[in-house]
Amino acid sequence: MASTGTPTTPDGPGLLGGWTRVHPVRAAAVAMILVSLVWRAQLASRGYLAVDDYVLIARAAESDLTPGFLLTLYNNHFMPAALLVTWLVTRAAGLAYWPYVLLLTAAQAVLAVSFARLLRTLVRPGWALLVPLALFLFSPLTLEATSWWAVGVNMLPMQIAMVLAIGAQVRYVRTGRKRHLATLALAVVFGLIFFEKALLVVPLVFLLTAFLFVGGPPVRAVLATVRRYWPSWLVLTVLSLAFLALYGSRAESSLRRPDSLGEVLSFLWQLLGSTVVPGLLGGPWRWLPAGDGAPVTAPPELGRWIAWAAFLVLVVLTVRLRRVAARAWLLLAAYLTLVTALLAATRLGSIYSDVAGAVPRYVSDVVVVAALCIGVALLGLRPAPDHHASADPAPTDQDGDPREATVDERADHGPGRMTPDDESAQMTPDDGSAQVTADDEPGEEVPVPAGAEPRVAVPATTYGGHGVLHAEYDHDDLPLRDRPSAARPFDTPPRRADAVTASARSTPALPPDPAPDRPDPVDGRTTGPSGAPEQVTATPEQPPFTGGRDPDDPPLPAVLVRHREAVSAGLALALVAAGLGTAWTTARFGDEWAVKSGRTYLETVRAELAAAPPDTVFFDQPVPGDVVPMLSAPYNRQSTFFRVLRERPAFVTEAENPSLLDSSGRITPVKVDGPTAQPGPEQACGWKVTGGATARLPLTGPRDDWFWVVRIGYLSSGETTGTFRLGGKEKRFPVKTGLHQIFFEFTGGGDTVELSVDDPDVTLCTNEVAIGTPTPQQ
Repeated sequence: MASTGTPTTPDGPGLLGGWTRVHPVRAAAVAMILVSLVWRAQLASRGYLAVDDYVLIARAAESDLTPGFLLTLYNNHFMPAALLVTWLVTRAAGLAYWPYVLLLTAAQAVLAVSFARLLRTLVRPGWALLVPLALFLFSPLTLEATSWWAVGVNMLPMQIAMVLAIGAQVRYVRTGRKRHLATLALAVVFGLIFFEKALLVVPLVFLLTAFLFVGGPPVRAVLATVRRYWPSWLVLTVLSLAFLALYGSRAESSLRRPDSLGEVLSFLWQLLGSTVVPGLLGGPWRWLPAGDGAPVTAPPELGRWIAWAAFLVLVVLTVRLRRVAARAWLLLAAYLTLVTALLAATRLGSIYSDVAGAVPRYVSDVVVVAALCIGVALLGLRPAPDHHASADPAPTDQDGDPREATVDERADHGPGRMTPDDESAQMTPDDGSAQVTADDEPGEEVPVPAGAEPRVAVPATTYGGHGVLHAEYDHDDLPLRDRPSAARPFDTPPRRADAVTASARSTPALPPDPAPDRPDPVDGRTTGPSGAPEQVTATPEQPPFTGGRDPDDPPLPAVLVRHREAVSAGLALALVAAGLGTAWTTARFGDEWAVKSGRTYLETVRAELAAAPPDTVFFDQPVPGDVVPMLSAPYNRQSTFFRVLRERPAFVTEAENPSLLDSSGRITPVKVDGPTAQPGPEQACGWKVTGGATARLPLTGPRDDWFWVVRIGYLSSGETTGTFRLGGKEKRFPVKTGLHQIFFEFTGGGDTVELSVDDPDVTLCTNEVAIGTPTPQQ
């Protein structure tokens, strides 16, 4: 009889439940990603379009989709893909905000998944992997990128490009496959078409390779990096030169010079002390409003110093525990130096220099590098399998990259037999442990066929170095019992592992000791009287202790061993404190982001237009400065700002009864604020214009040659055309019979107005002539 109900697995009911039990770290990572996406989408939806968003939308609304539009720089930024996406959304949804929130969330999802995969590729597995993942997913330094379209459309693609490019380079270093060079090139191009700052991916890839995958002194490491992986640098150099030629032909130099040394020091203290370090640890905890744009950091002094103390403790502790940690921190420092130098060269000496170091979006890309470096410092680099030991097609992992063959796969060669290629990648351990492969889930126990000798995979090619894992491992990365008696120079030719494995096979495995177990004081494993460690059982995602530390890592400090529980509790409290601080900071950012003058202004204008008479016309004015600043002119004009509205206002340059939209968005009649004509000599008429003569009207004050609005209130005996002159420039306007007024825009200046009419039989009387700025009537 067919069974019904939920499918079961050996690990529990349900496919999802079984997968969760087999892969608990992955399940936790997926949950964290989902929580971060929902949290950030909810935060973004509280706000609205802001500042540069309106400018990008206005440019898209007034332009056709042409190469000229896409290749035009915006504020000296090259971003054709960003302009294309904005153009498409503008034509489809106008000023609607939800499409932008959806796109930002989708990009964040791609970035989060890509970063999680990169972490699993780069660092050793284990529960601690969730620490750098959490830092990346919830860092307050990236809140602008996931909330503000004008920022996210640049920064999120750049961060995706960073992650993909690093992943491609790591796979190329470990496998030598040329297809990863294509992925590397495409990743960089993807970032560059959204944001020219993505060019920093090129030095980042080089620095990461030199710091983490090549050992030796700095100069030798750089030379070795260039020599070993020159195809990567050839591809990236060609791309960089081509992009710089294109960008240089269109951009104006934005390099600036700081006004003083004090300005530089203030900027550095602001950037590092208030933004980067507190931001990486859950800060800044307090924000300073910046109009409709995102707020800037303003951490309390105590929080700033606590963050720095915690950061220094993290650096010292990880360097003490892992040799590769020092290189990871140097990598972060090197990339942060590049970002800081670029920011200082383009922002200091400008009107933005006072707050340049407090703007998180300028360093949001640093979070990617910081999270990776913290992951490496905490967990160490994940060992890579050997890809040269076998002539047979190598098995691949889920990403399609080669991995070490399992015992069962090697058994296909025949019972009780190993090929020479097998022997070059295996050796007999002395602890009776089963084989562990590098690209399968590390630490997973592999069943050993009955009667077969347990084996463990070791790298087939080694270089003598300084304990840093790279594609060809150093001798220092081998277990102590497998290291050669004398280390060779760093750049001497590699030695195949056949001799190593042969030597290892000549040493018989120690038999099990039936004596009672006793715990090891360092890692808690049990040993027999002989001192040989017994097999450590490991789950697929929780490797045994020996898989979590490199053999050449310094021994654990005695204080950590003696006070393991206290240290663990302290670390747990620190993580909880950082999480609570992040939640507080994010909530306060959301409160600031939810205050949007532009949204309120638009809602008021829409309501006013719906209630206004259909013949209502408006003079064009700037929108409020807190919606679009004056520096964005001419895209701060109402005629441009409202272009994408379906029921947009009708703007004119001449009208009898025009209206204005005031700073709150309400419709008001127009008055002109400025000098007026002096009273005329004619009783009950003022200034009389008749018989084809020209009347000269002195003003109460001079007007500079500028853009003005003129109002003329008159009484006319008939219809005709009048002429207004000021400073040698003139404007013709219609004259109607009776008591009327006329408003028109005029460019000119002077202290005397001249008026005339075309029809000599018409008499026009006026005592109301004003030249100035249109303002709402109160």
